[in-house]
Amino acid sequence: MPSLMDLPAQALAKVQQLAERGSSELHYLYKMIESGAFGLEPPQNLVGLVADIRRWGEIGMVPALNARRTPTKAAIIDDDGSMTFKELDEAASAVANGLLAMGVKGGDGVAILARNHRWFVIANYGCARVGARTIMLNTEFSGPQIRDVSEREGAKLIIYDDEYAEAVKLSDPPLGKLRALGTNPDAADPSGSTDETLAELIARSSTAPPPKVTRRSSVIILTSGTTGTPKGATRNAPPSLAPIGGVLSSVPFRAGEVTSLPSPMFHALGYLHATIALTLGSTLVLRRKFKPVTVLEDIAKHRVTAIVVVPVMLSRMLDALEKMDPKPDLSSLRIVFVSGSQLGAELATRALKDLGPVIYNLYGSTEVALATIAKPEDLLKNPATVGSVVRGTKIKILDDNGNEVPQGDVGRIFVGNTFPFEGYTGGGNKQIIDGLLSSGDVGYFDHNGLLFVSGRDDEMIVSGGENVFPAEVEDLISGHPGVVEATALGVDDPEWGARLRAFVVLKEEAEVTEEAIKNYVREHLARYKVPREVVFLSELPRNPTGKVLKRELRQIEIQ
Repeated sequence: MPSLMDLPAQALAKVQQLAERGSSELHYLYKMIESGAFGLEPPQNLVGLVADIRRWGEIGMVPALNARRTPTKAAIIDDDGSMTFKELDEAASAVANGLLAMGVKGGDGVAILARNHRWFVIANYGCARVGARTIMLNTEFSGPQIRDVSEREGAKLIIYDDEYAEAVKLSDPPLGKLRALGTNPDAADPSGSTDETLAELIARSSTAPPPKVTRRSSVIILTSGTTGTPKGATRNAPPSLAPIGGVLSSVPFRAGEVTSLPSPMFHALGYLHATIALTLGSTLVLRRKFKPVTVLEDIAKHRVTAIVVVPVMLSRMLDALEKMDPKPDLSSLRIVFVSGSQLGAELATRALKDLGPVIYNLYGSTEVALATIAKPEDLLKNPATVGSVVRGTKIKILDDNGNEVPQGDVGRIFVGNTFPFEGYTGGGNKQIIDGLLSSGDVGYFDHNGLLFVSGRDDEMIVSGGENVFPAEVEDLISGHPGVVEATALGVDDPEWGARLRAFVVLKEEAEVTEEAIKNYVREHLARYKVPREVVFLSELPRNPTGKVLKRELRQIEIQ
């Protein structure tokens, strides 16, 4: 019998790859069993689990999983109170049956425009149980962006919070609209929308399990491409335990606990952790708006064990904690999971000091998904690190020619895993070399195998967890009737990580103020793209070929 060494090199590589994949999947399974996600189950529960996966897929089955195990346990605590796993399961089925009656079919696009509350979760699982392509819209999109993205992604229905009633008026999806949260708690007067609410849809629909989907559901998380235009990044449920098992391999989440989720669920970070928490049968604490004091009070009141935030949220929580007297009891908190933008050494050090060794920092993106996770012990060694490679993920640091650089040298970061990014819905992809996807960052590994990110390999900035491309903003400002030309660039910001600064040349006799420019951007783009500063110049510095010299703009002192 031939040995492995007798196999052709290509076949041997494939065998090794499959062996590594199998080893990783067994590790994920072990970690999920250790966490309590899986364990000894009554036979009827196992039969039901398999049947639900066949009927609705891995996403749609989640509410039913714990409706069998712990039907009366709180699945969600939000501004309206609590909801049990049984109630969540029935609501998801009712929404699915209602959507089917409205004409939604497997593969149809359904857009969700909602803040963090029970109706977002119900809508998500209702969509999954009809096999829809669920499109997560950013709640800071302007009306034109909502319309354009919904049309581009083929949304046949939009589910929105009442506070966005005015913004969605520009959109006219074929199957209409539904309201998720039917009121706007921040407004004195009702919006006047007559669109049916999810609560009304549920009331007139059957809570019986909907039929088997004709197509497995998928989720489209919106990101930004090289032009700054929001792009759809499709994620199908992979034939792998990696999305949850990868996180559990580095972070000690446990079943049946309590997770506070300030990070918005329309982002990959928030969506992933909502899924992890509900799969584990943990209670999810959600608030429509992030208020640092409320989050800290929730930790004490609900004995929260894990919280998921972007760095700016963590910074504001620490600021609020300093001023609170008496201090809330945070002794239940075991995990502060941070991602969305660079944590930074200063904030990491401060958080470890104020909260203890509970900080976990994920490095990844919508495209590359999980890359590395820094554990508390990693951050104590060096608070600037983004940690070690997640089990089952491969990372290489490459030079501009695609060659791997020596340890310690800075290069472009490329990532590969078992649930690869499938490309943007509108076409295009990130650069791929040897099956590894570009993260868009540059960085290096140290001698301990810890990854450090040095910065972006383009001009994109991340402000408060949001991707901002200066070109999109400068193009818009340049179109203002009182503006001759404009440019923009990112500058460091201790609170937001980075902020946008715009430089504007006005037409003669034009009377345009800084606030007018900001309002102009706010009316046309998402709020996080509004420049924090606007500097008026008589002309923009350019080189002989006409390119703006941004290095000179960076040297201008702001009063």
